[in-house]
Amino acid sequence: MRRPTISDLAKASGVSVATIDRVLNGRLPVREQTARRVYEAAQDIGYHAVGLLRQRVFEDVPRYQLAFLLQKPTQSFYQAFAKEIEAAAAAMTTAKLQVQIDYPAVSTPSAIAEKMRALAARNQAVAVVAPDYPAVEAIVDELKEKGIPVFSVLSDFAAGIREGYLGLDNRKVGRSAAWTIARTARKPGKVACFVGSHRFHGHELREMGFRSYFRENAPEFEVLETLINLDAVDVTHEATLDLLQKHPDLIGLYVAGGGMEGAIAALREENRAGDVTLIVNELVPESKGALMDGTVAMAICTPLPLLCRELITQMVSSVEGTAQTTARQTFFPFEIYISENI
Repeated sequence: MRRPTISDLAKASGVSVATIDRVLNGRLPVREQTARRVYEAAQDIGYHAVGLLRQRVFEDVPRYQLAFLLQKPTQSFYQAFAKEIEAAAAAMTTAKLQVQIDYPAVSTPSAIAEKMRALAARNQAVAVVAPDYPAVEAIVDELKEKGIPVFSVLSDFAAGIREGYLGLDNRKVGRSAAWTIARTARKPGKVACFVGSHRFHGHELREMGFRSYFRENAPEFEVLETLINLDAVDVTHEATLDLLQKHPDLIGLYVAGGGMEGAIAALREENRAGDVTLIVNELVPESKGALMDGTVAMAICTPLPLLCRELITQMVSSVEGTAQTTARQTFFPFEIYISENI
């Protein structure tokens, strides 16, 4: 494919080649609106010097350092999350952002708190995916006293202390999973739910929604005791095999957090793919393949680009002191994928 030229950029942005040259090389004043149009066109067409254009266009805007503490760096979902954070930061036009994305070595309260403290020492705001532990709440309170806003993402924690929560309405997610199983099952039977940990508030809300739907609308189904899988593939795999052995009449399974690959593998191994309605979260290569071959019935997904753009906007507003003072919740509409729309 031919690399876009300066002439292509001039055409795409509706200005002359001379104007493009002035923006690129900082020669003579160029109206801010024009310079930004050139930069946006360069992004759209994949112009090779888009980085230099960004530097020229935004050299007079404020600079901020933002930190993000995610989970499970080897999982496809968190890899996609990190890329969307970087993309949203690069697209920010009112500030120049430097982002630091990190992961705790282990998901213990002390390890998470230590990592949060280290990130706060080098950044002006921190966004975190974490369980809701007292130690995590304590570090959020500590950072708040120091003027470092902390945002909870995907799963809420430190309610009333953290700056804001951004993610899905997890109770509705759980109810949607239950609705799908109840409506698509060939006959009533047993259903099960995996959560990573009850310390993940989002997982707990999904479980609550899942159970409440069956209790209210489909009491003929039996909801088994919730299983803890630590968001781990191997734990989910072994537990799913055990479920299938103990409950041959299992007709539905919802993996409310991570580890879905283990459930997918177990259903395939036991030739139960399509027989058990499996609901998972997030559209990643593993879930997409399982949707295509019928092992997964539905994937409920977080709109990562939208979430990341809003997260960075709120973080910048907090650093600048223009954010609202009340601890807020920002819910995003979740996306639903089945085999017919992937």
